[in-house]
Amino acid sequence: MFLDKNTFSTVIESTPLVSIDLVVINKQGQALLGERLNRPAKDFWFVPGGRILKDEAMADAFKRLTKDELGTEYSIEQAELLGPFDHFYTDNVFGDEFSTHYVAIAYILKLDQELDNLPMDIQHNGYRWFELDALKADEQVHLHTKWYFER
Repeated sequence: MFLDKNTFSTVIESTPLVSIDLVVINKQGQALLGERLNRPAKDFWFVPGGRILKDEAMADAFKRLTKDELGTEYSIEQAELLGPFDHFYTDNVFGDEFSTHYVAIAYILKLDQELDNLPMDIQHNGYRWFELDALKADEQVHLHTKWYFER
């Protein structure tokens, strides 16, 4: 269930959001990142992912998010749990009047096939495959994304 702006603002200001982050790795060992169009983390390179909706099972959210973010649906059984991470931001999707706190549940998704249908202009301005060492050193890759590759 998606919420109207006023209700969602109250939720963001009052409680953590729960999300799934997709650590997508290709056959060459590179990680897929998208350049974020929206707050928080706007203009940074970030792993694909998104919120789990109220009354949505994690497995269903995983299918929806992979379809929405990668253009191809995958099941949660195809991924490996990396773990939960706290993400704290000083701004929110609507502005900088209050902060955002995500509890992000990260999953590693190793792909054998190419992603040909990456959605543009909704969440991401573009996508890029990063070498892991380059990703860790790049100042435009968000710190919260770098955490996924430190383990």
